[in-house]
Amino acid sequence: MNTASIRSIAMVLLAAMLWGTTGTAQSLAPAGLSPYWVGALRLVIASAFFALLAWPAWRVRRGGGLRWGPVLLAGACVATYNLSFFAGVKSAGVALGTALAIGSGPIWAGLLQTVAQRRLPAPVWWLGTLLGVAGGAAMALDGGSTVRAPWTGIALCLLAGLAYAMYALTNKRLVAQAGAAVVNLAVFGTAGLLSLPVALLLGGAPTVAPGALGIVLYLGLVATGVAYLLFSTALRHISGATGVTLALAEPVTAFALAVAVVGESPSAMAYGGLAAVLAGLLLVIWAELRTTRPAAGAAAA
Repeated sequence: MNTASIRSIAMVLLAAMLWGTTGTAQSLAPAGLSPYWVGALRLVIASAFFALLAWPAWRVRRGGGLRWGPVLLAGACVATYNLSFFAGVKSAGVALGTALAIGSGPIWAGLLQTVAQRRLPAPVWWLGTLLGVAGGAAMALDGGSTVRAPWTGIALCLLAGLAYAMYALTNKRLVAQAGAAVVNLAVFGTAGLLSLPVALLLGGAPTVAPGALGIVLYLGLVATGVAYLLFSTALRHISGATGVTLALAEPVTAFALAVAVVGESPSAMAYGGLAAVLAGLLLVIWAELRTTRPAAGAAAA
């Protein structure tokens, strides 16, 4: 059994759990701060967190030995994901927009990895991914949303999913060159610099109330900083496509918090979607471990 892969899978699931707290945290924040600024400021705060962790390696190796072409691509993908997700959700609605953005990511990742490796992921992986995506859509829609939305909103949400998938696959290449903290500092620093002027253009001058500041700090340090540090470290030992699919554990956490903290009462459709997501994740984990087991055996030989 590949212990490194199992540990990495657990790290991605933990990262997804932290991402799943984002919606509840934002719902508890006072109104007034533009969502564009929430997205930009959490990137800046996360970059400061990564700078503290990465400074020794960055100083010694002058950038950690990174290739800046992939860094710029990954940073642009993170910035595109943040901005297109918020804009898409605003246009298409929270339920449909979230389902499209998060649900399309694993499918985009599978297709992009197929093009890059010229080999399809295992059928079990596709089965688990599609089952998880369908379950996530059922949880997000919860029987209370129609599929009517402007095509621009749908396109923006699909763009968010594509940007996230491209980030994950590019990030996997980067963490093979340098430590996760160094990679994230370069990527999220780039994304923050790209996002700030756009947030100023679309959200105006920021006004941060004391209550909102605490929420933004949590989103930047924990839900972004710690979560993406776990995610990037895990990509050393699992495929990028599997990492994106395992992030479907995010709506599971959001679902649990919505019931326990916010007091929502999900429908039977949402509970069915929860079961589908969990079953899909188990299939994807099984497919990943089956893929990595022969490689581990060959290395031992």
